[in-house]
Amino acid sequence: MAKKPTKNKLIYTPKPIPEIGFMLLPSVLAVFPVGRTTWHNGIKSGKYPQPVKLGPRKVAWKAEDIRALIAKAEAGEA
Repeated sequence: MAKKPTKNKLIYTPKPIPEIGFMLLPSVLAVFPVGRTTWHNGIKSGKYPQPVKLGPRKVAWKAEDIRALIAKAEAGEA
């Protein structure tokens, strides 16, 4: 018997990575599955790309940087 989804739980369905543009953190973490803390520690250490500031309280990542990170991880370099 299949489980019914709970009413209070949001299910995030990621959009495909755009050819150009920016991605917010939930979209990035949906395609590169690490935790938020791991992601932020990776940014500080230089392992993951730096964000672009879009406003006083909004940052995003370049889609091409995320594509490059995924390619690097698939090649075993990340």
